Amino acid sequence: MTRTLSQLIWPALVGVMAAMLTIQYAPQLLESDPHSVKVVQVPAMTSEGSQTITRSYAQAVKQAAPSVVSIYTRTERTDNTTKDQQPQFYFNNLGSGVIVSDQGYVVTNNHVIESANLIIVALSDGREGLAKVIGTDPDTDLALLKLEMSSLPSITLTPSDSLQVGDIVLAIGNPFGVGQTVTQGIISGLDRNTLGLNTYEDFIQTDAAINPGNSGGALVTADGYLAGINAAIFSKSGGSQGIGFAIPTKQVQQVMADLIRFGRVVRGWVGVQAHGITTAELKQAGLPDTQRGLMISGVYQDSPALKAGLLPGDVLTQINQTPVVGTGLEAMNYIAKVPPGEIVQFTVLREGKERQFQIKTSERPRSQ
Repeated sequence: MTRTLSQLIWPALVGVMAAMLTIQYAPQLLESDPHSVKVVQVPAMTSEGSQTITRSYAQAVKQAAPSVVSIYTRTERTDNTTKDQQPQFYFNNLGSGVIVSDQGYVVTNNHVIESANLIIVALSDGREGLAKVIGTDPDTDLALLKLEMSSLPSITLTPSDSLQVGDIVLAIGNPFGVGQTVTQGIISGLDRNTLGLNTYEDFIQTDAAINPGNSGGALVTADGYLAGINAAIFSKSGGSQGIGFAIPTKQVQQVMADLIRFGRVVRGWVGVQAHGITTAELKQAGLPDTQRGLMISGVYQDSPALKAGLLPGDVLTQINQTPVVGTGLEAMNYIAKVPPGEIVQFTVLREGKERQFQIKTSERPRSQ
């Protein structure tokens, strides 16, 4: 009897143990419904190559928004319809600006404060103050103001070269005077320089909503750092259509440094007019269709280029041994960054022969 029970118990115990192991380690073997759905969770991503999903930009706004100000201007005009011709004052040109230094420097657009007799800056903490114009640069549509106030919140700038298409950005300003407003989008493009808005262009394009009143405000990264100064929109209606442009911090810093030091922006100049060479011009010059360069269409009187010997009809192929391509804007921007008095080497083709000219740059005249 004992032997019989033992023969029955051991198989039963083995079966129970097998069932327990099956339930614990292979439960799918017990599923009977072939249509059951199994949910598989994605493994936690490693830090390498992963992207953080941010569900709120409140911290970035908290960091950047106090540095963004509203700008109101007063313009003095004489009323010629009255006998006494007393000056009349008009408050207009609502725009925005950004405090970029705790010393009180405020960057905005030139068109926001142009022709203003009085500039009032309103901070997000409720304070207001009169701003002094340090300098303006219509060629980039930038202006630098200064506030004589204490405990000013300044923003941190991020290098423009670190930005990438697809990066999340926030536009902060005072559109239509409704109060400080934040919109969100991405960087849609970089190095936009053929828009015809300014003489010197290097715009960041974004789809973050930018409206009238946002001009001069901040375009910031998802970390709350300044990426650019909002400047313009492409619109057929006057409102935002998802194509806005900001001046990158690299250009802002260059302009700001010159305005603080000289009261104006100092740019190199050689005095030529040039454009991308056309197929017809290549043929006329007897050059192959594959030739790249700029056709020099004009040389200013008494300019460094004329003194060096350049002539209309020369084909500019290199500047300082760097090939020249594009429409001529890149070359102009390159020369503008050369300090006046320095020598640049132009390599040109004249009558099919390569020639080199040493040109001593001068400061670009304000009228050019």
